[in-house]
Amino acid sequence: MAGKTSGYILAIDQGTTSTRAIIFDQKMTVVATGQKEFPQVFPRSGWVEHDPEEIWQSVLSTVKDALAKAKLEAGDIAAIGITNQRETSVVWNRKTGKPVYNAIVWQDRRTSDYCERLKAEGLEGLFIRRTGLILDPYFSGTKLSWILSNVRGARKKADAGELCFGTIDTFLIYRLTGGRSFVTDATNASRTLLFDIRKNRWDADLCDILRVPASMLPQVKDCAADFGVTDKALFGAEIPILGVAGDQQAATIGQACFSPGMVKSTYGTGCFAVLNTGKDLVRSKNRLLTTIAYRLNGKTTYALEGSIFIAGAAVQWLRDGLKIIDKASQSGELAEKADPGQAVYLVPAFTGLGAPHWDPEARGALFGLTRATGPAEISRAALEAVCYQTNDLLEAMRKDWRARGSKAGGAKAGGKAGGDTVLRVDGGMVASDWTMQRLADLLDAPVDRPVILETTALGAAWLAGSRAGVWPDQEAFCDLWARQKRFEPAMERRTRSALIRGWRDAVRRTLTKTG
Repeated sequence: MAGKTSGYILAIDQGTTSTRAIIFDQKMTVVATGQKEFPQVFPRSGWVEHDPEEIWQSVLSTVKDALAKAKLEAGDIAAIGITNQRETSVVWNRKTGKPVYNAIVWQDRRTSDYCERLKAEGLEGLFIRRTGLILDPYFSGTKLSWILSNVRGARKKADAGELCFGTIDTFLIYRLTGGRSFVTDATNASRTLLFDIRKNRWDADLCDILRVPASMLPQVKDCAADFGVTDKALFGAEIPILGVAGDQQAATIGQACFSPGMVKSTYGTGCFAVLNTGKDLVRSKNRLLTTIAYRLNGKTTYALEGSIFIAGAAVQWLRDGLKIIDKASQSGELAEKADPGQAVYLVPAFTGLGAPHWDPEARGALFGLTRATGPAEISRAALEAVCYQTNDLLEAMRKDWRARGSKAGGAKAGGKAGGDTVLRVDGGMVASDWTMQRLADLLDAPVDRPVILETTALGAAWLAGSRAGVWPDQEAFCDLWARQKRFEPAMERRTRSALIRGWRDAVRRTLTKTG
């Protein structure tokens, strides 16, 4: 579908704690932003939900807000790109569009026992081979199965073809198009435990195991494709939806990590490091995920991913839980004042530990406390935890990448997943110079912060804008990527090694299982 003559692109960035609508002009400059936070629901310990209707209303209000701020009409928008919190799962009535239950969020741990039962049946190997994912409550498939098994009447309606399942992108597109488009993209599909990432199709065997009717599943498209047009009644004109990608894949695109070997890490609610492996589907031997980075023009590019559940959420805990800061930006300032002689470690396993440990039952802990420990030391420990976890991920990636035996890399564009890794970073936490310098020190590698920090929204916007023909192609887009600042490691090797040993000991004490 060709876009309209206007060069404006609207990105809908639907995240875990807020929704943003960002309008870019033809030069890829942000013109206006609308943002709205919405609450999380915690019915029980380890359970995390969202009200899908609140998410929907947040999308409508932020889009209208951004249009008003930019003094634009819907007809001025050439295309919409959507990026979303992945794995968060919604089931709704096909006719009414109304959810049958709250959205179960990616952080939710309620299906831990179910995953363990599937492992005990010897099924994890099959899921890994087909989907690249391990059996963990993080992913959508067991969430969907839980809804069908626990919401009254859901199983019967699903078997009758009356219900739809989707990640947040699918739910929003269904609503935006008035129910005319029931679609997703390959990146979101790859996170469900139901999608064969090599054959690029829903897997009937896995659907049978999780008791998911095929009729519930959306059509899977490339990341840049025709996903439908918005209902005219919503914004005053129809707008084509031409780009969709899960948030971490969208950030990978926004960081122009198109060359095999390039690595980006996004620091939002969680932290997610993604290594582009090109056309090669690399099987991790170090507890990382094999996933789809993006699919363009029918060609699939793969990635290795490491997922940390708690990053910016630890800063929120400092603010809202401990109340030792008033705003997130104060965390770095406070950490800078910490006593360097105190080795305090926070293992932020508030909702379990992700890669490379995958221990859903682990819970957070503070180690190394003394009578002299105060808010500054705890703040430093929260920020350093993100750095230590990133180091764990990159070490696992280096091992997998070297085992692959490839010498390919992105030297021109950003670096290799080897000893000379250059990490491209984005997300709310990267605004802190203290945190980024600490990250470079603990990684013993350069960290590049881009000029445009809205990389997740930018990636979704590029998918839509390039499809609409108003934004540059992939090569030109790479050339436009610009670094705002590079943080070089400056910590003595002996100090770094001692700190990392202390971190690993703290993690070991927190784990409930090994391997």
